[in-house]
Amino acid sequence: MDKLKIKGGQPLTGEVRISGAKNAALPELCAALLSATPLVLHNRPQLNDVRTMETLLSQMGVKITHHDVGVTLDAATIDWPLAPYELVKTMRASILALGPLLARCGEARVSMPGGCAIGLRPVDQHIKGLQAMGAVIDLEHGYIAARAVKLKGTHFSFDVVSVTGTENLLMAATLADGVTVLDNAACEPEVVDLARCLTAMGAKIRGAGTSRIEIEGVTALHGVEHRIIPDRIESGTFLAAAAATRGEIVLRDADATILDSVLDLLRCTGAHIETTKDTITLRGGNDAAGKSKAFDLVTAPYPGFPTDMQAQMMALATCADGTSTLIETIFESRMMHVQELKRLGADIDVDGNTARVRGVSKLSGATVMATDLRASACLVIAGLMAEGETTIDRIYHLDRGYEKIEEKLSGLGASIQRVGGSAAAKG
Repeated sequence: MDKLKIKGGQPLTGEVRISGAKNAALPELCAALLSATPLVLHNRPQLNDVRTMETLLSQMGVKITHHDVGVTLDAATIDWPLAPYELVKTMRASILALGPLLARCGEARVSMPGGCAIGLRPVDQHIKGLQAMGAVIDLEHGYIAARAVKLKGTHFSFDVVSVTGTENLLMAATLADGVTVLDNAACEPEVVDLARCLTAMGAKIRGAGTSRIEIEGVTALHGVEHRIIPDRIESGTFLAAAAATRGEIVLRDADATILDSVLDLLRCTGAHIETTKDTITLRGGNDAAGKSKAFDLVTAPYPGFPTDMQAQMMALATCADGTSTLIETIFESRMMHVQELKRLGADIDVDGNTARVRGVSKLSGATVMATDLRASACLVIAGLMAEGETTIDRIYHLDRGYEKIEEKLSGLGASIQRVGGSAAAKG
């Protein structure tokens, strides 16, 4: 099993290109199921989750062709509207095939999803919404079995904000009879990008990016060329790493307009940030003692502070001047990285969903274990900060969400090496 070995203490400097957003790519790959003509996606991130989704779609009959950093998906024929457990267990986003399959084929059978162990993340909102659109759904032997002669427009209000739930119902509604209204919908930029892609395919959508989305169903969608937005979480991760190491980096092909809450918090820590249309420049700030300022954060649905950046900011807080308070409101088990940070010398207390991080003078390298995707990124940042060598085990999580992260960090001057011989992050 692959590991990362990091020798800390070097500030990150230089330029790095930001990849396409994983959380936009996954639903947009599934959007190909809605059209009998090819969909071309540019800026495809080279990630394990993306490869898994493409394998899943291939098994359904979708013909997939790769070119440069893009992909063409031809779903003229869907042979097998099934998402089996063997693939779904590794990636909960596989549930995103449910709505498009049901809308296009009238049936779907999707395994209950897996993914990171950071909480329950139930799929009940997906099921309730599709049932409101007229689908008959049974839960049997670990699978969601759905059928509908034709989905019908409806008015559905989410009990809780759900990004994948919003995306699933949004895709399903594009081919439904009549108008569908989604209230308490997710406002994330990835939802907006999916709506932009679907609209280019011929869908009639209003209100994406607000809590109320209206979709007027059409008889058919057609393929288009669409460019996936930059990954805001990858952007935030590199910015946090540069701030933590008191470095100076430039992000290329980035979008600062979808990262306001992260940039604002980094500025509060003392970092100096400048932005253009497609670049973000950060120069790590510190006080006379060479420390960043402590901060407080509360995770919240967009445009609030993203839960996917909580762990990375906790790494920055470990050596900040003062005590930082981080409150997690989205997932109930998203502080498993705390124990691993303590192995590096961090001073952290957790009470329920609240972590208090008292800044220490330094972290010391040690062997730690990644527990989920963003915890892995947190430990990478901590390793870059620590004195001596840090070894991070179970880094397969990283390959699900970060494209060639060790190569990008090496290009910024980090001493980081993958050991174990796997080529998982290279395809």
